[in-house]
Amino acid sequence: MAQETLQNFLQSLQEAISEVDVKKKKDDSAKGVIKSYKDGVIQIQGLAGLKMNEIVMIEGANAQALVMNLEQDAVYALVLQASEEIREGLFVTATGQFLSIPVSDEVIGRVVDPLGAPLDGKGDYKSDQMMPHETQAPGVMVRKSVHEPLQTGIVSIDSLVPIGRGQRELIIGDRQTGKTTVAIDTILNQKEENMICVYVAVAQRESKTAQVVKTLQDAGAMDYTVVVSAPASSSAVMHYLAPYAGCAIAEYFMNKGKHVLVVYDDLSKHAVAYREMSLLLRRPPGREAYPGDVFYLH
Repeated sequence: MAQETLQNFLQSLQEAISEVDVKKKKDDSAKGVIKSYKDGVIQIQGLAGLKMNEIVMIEGANAQALVMNLEQDAVYALVLQASEEIREGLFVTATGQFLSIPVSDEVIGRVVDPLGAPLDGKGDYKSDQMMPHETQAPGVMVRKSVHEPLQTGIVSIDSLVPIGRGQRELIIGDRQTGKTTVAIDTILNQKEENMICVYVAVAQRESKTAQVVKTLQDAGAMDYTVVVSAPASSSAVMHYLAPYAGCAIAEYFMNKGKHVLVVYDDLSKHAVAYREMSLLLRRPPGREAYPGDVFYLH
């Protein structure tokens, strides 16, 4: 009798141990390890099933990383929050989520970073929806043709090269020739036009962005404007994400049936940030060391 009890006990112990082993294997398979960390790029090994632009969590560092390169034996991700805790050997877990920004009507009049965190010291805003940074653009056939003008308020532009709502326009010129001024004047002129404006400052000096915000506030334009700022002091990843964040906010209002004007100031600095990221990720350089797809992106 005692022998039978002992056998039953040993059998149940064996089953418990095998259950723990299976659970441990499952847990280990859902985790990767940081093999190297330098210049804001982590190399992850052992985490299968990741997708491009997926967010991964770095355990023990309270930081997130954005998956940018998928290779046969490793994944390369860009760290979104700078942290001194990040080091080789830390575990990384997949979240299954893609990068998105919290948006609501309350974002109007605010200055936010590319991840939606407020930069103006006015506290958090309530969000209705998470808008993904990357979405599938509607096809050409489903779009309505450009039929309504956008008044910039600059007579020479409005008469010589009229701009339509739903159209892209490149402002090109040398330094200090007033490119930003044209864009800011256009935003100021939308006061009575029932237009939401999004101003995206990519790698600009914080003093310059503050100056632009003050100009908009003084003219009462912040009542219909959102400013997305990735200052020069922030990382190349933030510079890269800023235009996407501005576009995501604009798409939120577009989906609500409103007209939106988005100003990217400026895309040259965005291209430089994208080149820096691509070189860190060991992507092959193309023309003038820019990656080949930066022209497609823009």
